[in-house]
Amino acid sequence: MMVHIEKKEAVHAVFYAPPSKSETHRSYITAALAEGNSFISKPLQAEDTAITRNILEGWGIPFVDGGDGVRVEGKGGILRCVPEVRIQVRDSGTTMRFFTSLALLCAVPVILDGSTRMRERPLGPLVEALGVLGARTTYLGKAGYPPVKVSGSLRGGEVRLSGKGSSQYISSLLLVAPYAAEDIAVTCEEIPVSRSYIDTTLSIMHAFGAVYEREGYRYYRIQAGTSYRGSRYTVEGDFSSAAYFLAIPAICGGSVLVKGLSPSSTQGDRLFLEILAGMGCTIRWKEEGVEVFREGDLEGITINMSSSPDSVQTVCMVAACARSSTTITGVAHLRFKESDRLEATAEVLRQFGAKALVSDDAITVIPAPLHGGVIDPKNDHRTAMSAAILGLGIGDVTILQAECVNKSFPEFWSQLQKAGLL
Repeated sequence: MMVHIEKKEAVHAVFYAPPSKSETHRSYITAALAEGNSFISKPLQAEDTAITRNILEGWGIPFVDGGDGVRVEGKGGILRCVPEVRIQVRDSGTTMRFFTSLALLCAVPVILDGSTRMRERPLGPLVEALGVLGARTTYLGKAGYPPVKVSGSLRGGEVRLSGKGSSQYISSLLLVAPYAAEDIAVTCEEIPVSRSYIDTTLSIMHAFGAVYEREGYRYYRIQAGTSYRGSRYTVEGDFSSAAYFLAIPAICGGSVLVKGLSPSSTQGDRLFLEILAGMGCTIRWKEEGVEVFREGDLEGITINMSSSPDSVQTVCMVAACARSSTTITGVAHLRFKESDRLEATAEVLRQFGAKALVSDDAITVIPAPLHGGVIDPKNDHRTAMSAAILGLGIGDVTILQAECVNKSFPEFWSQLQKAGLL
């Protein structure tokens, strides 16, 4: 699928934030482990979340669609896993990391595998931590990377874990910890990247009845023997996906209202609104959502986005339209996403005529006269969507492999079309 984008000016449009991908993954898992039935209202229907759901269904957890969501029939931590079957998570990094821990609740060995890119995304720190807690793991390819065979048990205990590569290592341990034989205590060796996602994990665990202690982002202790309770949970709107629409008035001028976002959300990508304000946009919360508009010029900024990784590419696209340079720091972990997103973003900007400098932990965008071009996102949904939004400000832009947005936001192109922008 290929999408061609023409230049738009002074846009005035209304969009709807899709449900949070992160919350959908986590709520599916906690509901599956809970005692009794749960109802997940407004879950995200996308490729990644379908992978998590399908594996859980294959492990004996019924999901029944109805109303505005899905009923999940929890089995109290009992999973009917099929021995030695290779579970394919494709490109879903969240699924790979969460199910590496979840596999310890299976009575049989579990093999987890993924796409070619997934086999390049590190898993070692999580596997090492699980080994301390009772896991027996075997790498079936390159050491430290999928595919991996998981067996053993979840004894519990104390473990130290690096938070440099991904907060998902920590969230993975926390989600299964209530089902360990003993309490699990996790000490982080440094403040983790993407730490807002740990807040999301703990918030959902609390909603399903988990008991825990925490000391900032350095120490967590989860009480064993307290099963999740069947609950009703409503998934929030997703700030990282909404950021693409919120960026349109910054790039094109005009105003955009995005419905379905919560001003009290713990999502790290809510920082995107503060970034837009710092660059010269006006932000206004309304009863139905948040409105962004711009009248004057954009200015570059310097900001650490270690806890807001999924909107980094979108900020870079806005930065290409500013009067001065923008530097984003704290983003080394973007190299281990669906692509090396630092290099992918720099490549997109250069193809459009802007300048981009990449270091180990940062990217600097230097504005320059922009022009159209053809972008191959190389199957990375966020590269495709962020490039498309900048395309609205440039014109004559073609996005190849446009269907890759189905990973997290299947309605992305249709929402742009309904707004008259395609």
